[in-house]
Amino acid sequence: MPRVACIANPNARDGKLGKNFHKIEEALGASGIDHDVFMTEGTGHAIEIASGLRDSDYDLVVAIGGDGTVHEVANGIRGSSKRLGIIPMGNGDDFARAIGIPLKDLQGAIDILREGTDYTVGGIRVEGLRAPDHPGIPTPKHYPVTGEPSKEGNLVRWSFLECDGGVTSSINRMKGEGHFSWISGQKKYTFLAIKAILSWKSQMAWIKVDDQPGKRVDLTGLFAMMQAETFGGGYRVAPGMQPFGDSASIVLGFGLSKLQMLRVMGPLEKGKHVGKWGKISMEPCRSFEIRGLDSEGNPTEKGHDPPLFISLDGEISMTTPVRFEFHEGQLNVRGGQSPPNV
Repeated sequence: MPRVACIANPNARDGKLGKNFHKIEEALGASGIDHDVFMTEGTGHAIEIASGLRDSDYDLVVAIGGDGTVHEVANGIRGSSKRLGIIPMGNGDDFARAIGIPLKDLQGAIDILREGTDYTVGGIRVEGLRAPDHPGIPTPKHYPVTGEPSKEGNLVRWSFLECDGGVTSSINRMKGEGHFSWISGQKKYTFLAIKAILSWKSQMAWIKVDDQPGKRVDLTGLFAMMQAETFGGGYRVAPGMQPFGDSASIVLGFGLSKLQMLRVMGPLEKGKHVGKWGKISMEPCRSFEIRGLDSEGNPTEKGHDPPLFISLDGEISMTTPVRFEFHEGQLNVRGGQSPPNV
């Protein structure tokens, strides 16, 4: 029987987890799981808690919340012998879905803590400028456990689900601000996406995929470096992708009109968007860079103005310039016997 440390975000699912957490504790107790609970108190706190458990005698460190909570707990234990468990209680829960943990099935998730299958997954090291303060959302802190940046003032985080920017990061910013808080699940992301698309103002950028030549692009569209098939509560952004391989995937779709962005939402939900209008592509990727442009159209070390936010696993963390690098074998996880696409 595993001994479990539970790191819970009471604000998950727009505060519903905190109000109903007693049900989770009752279910854990009824299953005979010896557990301790650590409640988070704000952004980044789960990284602090998890990093303090790296040398503990817990068999599992369990993230209870959404993809943001999973992101923080994973950053805290990455590279250690500790294994990540998940009880999905967020709006998206896409990483849990990717490793075969059932959603909206509390007992099913708890059974996997006891009897699940153990895997090792890769991670994407992301380094860039820290996102600035925003009302109610402080600038991210540096945590030694994530590694030292190569440039002073930069931030380092690890992503295990997806990294994205542009319109999709606007969606995550609005989610953090509490827009459509009365809606849950994929429907929330759909409403947020429509609002983000209609208010989006075009920006130009320089990008570079692996060893390919860099190029200038119009960011009206999407880019996402993916380690799973879905994000946004089930949108199949990287069809067929799973987190157990030797690379990530990059999905690029630039220069789309607002009408095209609205029209692609249906195909995106079904994973039928790749190749659409000859503008949306998907390919294996181990490194990706994105920068702003100077007055002469050349890539610069200065950030975009206004800032171009970068989301990691659904959490706004950075602004450009940003570099993403995939590394194999970064995180031990406990999942279901039959994850999707494996």
